[in-house]
Amino acid sequence: MTAGTIEIRNPADGSVVGTVPTAGEDEVDAALALANRRWPGWARTPAAERGGLLHSAAARLREHVDEFAARNEAETGRPRAEAAEGVLAGAGTLDQYAELGPVHRGRSLLGDFGATDLMVPEARGVVVALTPWNDPVAVACGLIGAALAAGNTVVHKPSERAPHTGALLGKVLSGVLPDGVFQTLQGEGGVGALLAMRGDVDVIAHVGSTATGRSIAASAAATGAKTLLENGGNDPVVVDEDVDPAWAAGQVALGAFANSGQICVAVERVYVHEAIAEPFLAALVKEAEARTLAPLVDLRHREHVHSHVEDALARGARALTGGVVPEGPGAHYPATVLTGCTPDLRVMVEETFGPVAPVQVVSSFEDGLAAAARSDYGLAATVLTASMARAQHAWRELPAGTVKVNSVFGGAPGGAAHPRRRSGNGYGYGPELLDEMTQTKVVHVEPPGA
Repeated sequence: MTAGTIEIRNPADGSVVGTVPTAGEDEVDAALALANRRWPGWARTPAAERGGLLHSAAARLREHVDEFAARNEAETGRPRAEAAEGVLAGAGTLDQYAELGPVHRGRSLLGDFGATDLMVPEARGVVVALTPWNDPVAVACGLIGAALAAGNTVVHKPSERAPHTGALLGKVLSGVLPDGVFQTLQGEGGVGALLAMRGDVDVIAHVGSTATGRSIAASAAATGAKTLLENGGNDPVVVDEDVDPAWAAGQVALGAFANSGQICVAVERVYVHEAIAEPFLAALVKEAEARTLAPLVDLRHREHVHSHVEDALARGARALTGGVVPEGPGAHYPATVLTGCTPDLRVMVEETFGPVAPVQVVSSFEDGLAAAARSDYGLAATVLTASMARAQHAWRELPAGTVKVNSVFGGAPGGAAHPRRRSGNGYGYGPELLDEMTQTKVVHVEPPGA
């Protein structure tokens, strides 16, 4: 594999944002060699000192928030204010791991009185972080912050759809950290695949598509690297008959259309009780038509989103609003509401990752719950109901890492869940991510001749 370039076009108007040089095999070899040389010293650095450097990195991120937001908007279309929020969230996550790292602890065990028995967490070594474009700073900072706080070195490959944002993140972080502790490699999927195949990598942390995650898992099975995978989702919402249909439509619209549907836990399919289906759909159409959305990340992704809509329309679904590729430059796509959806449609089975709300009308809450549970994915799910009994039953039964009741994007900070099925494996957030980034050693010590 040889070095090349990535050209990025602004999804709003198609203009060229810039080009970024990509890594070749020699650059990959050099980065991993340096990371392997540096990690023992970094692991021996006191945890409080590592935390202090992460605090400094967080402060530097905040100093550059406007520059990050401008780059993110230019290359992915994410509105500048929302992009700035992502940067601030990333800085907050670095601060979080700066504090959590020094208090991450092992255990003492109750063995013989004259002996000492310990369970000690140790750095794993070299972490490869492969991160997405839809929230490029916040997601990256979670993986990077936990890995560095735990004493690992990191080689980061940002998404090829957000390389300018990734380059700035690399410049800011590497400017604070010791040489070789954090490095950035640019490239398309081939660079990520090469990193995943290397035997001198200890952890591969990936947030992105299920297909890429499965390829990484296959490579890691051969090398022995640990994998942390947050991959695709097909997140359902079940709407009960006892909720206000206009309120429920607002919740679904928020989940389906925020960031033009390009959120890992976006609403991907909707099951509404027949008793309120008509007013719910009317309110959802009104919500959709009131929204002016930012463009999708690029034309290739718009083709993917529209192919799901076309498949649904060809097989009997109806578009109550949207569903048509607009004329003009850029990668714009309207908020779309589909009704008459059946379980076999691509838009109900696969991850669309766009501003599409496909609705299936069900005859009972139990039928909706059963339909929501039938999926190859298990990232998140939402239930909208006034019945605490049905809510309790639903969160117990839904096979998803995160279940939300009456709030599509609610949740306390620090929550960490295991994705299910094709959605991945391992904790991706919270204090538990430090457990994933370390390995435990059991130590038994007793005096000689005891």
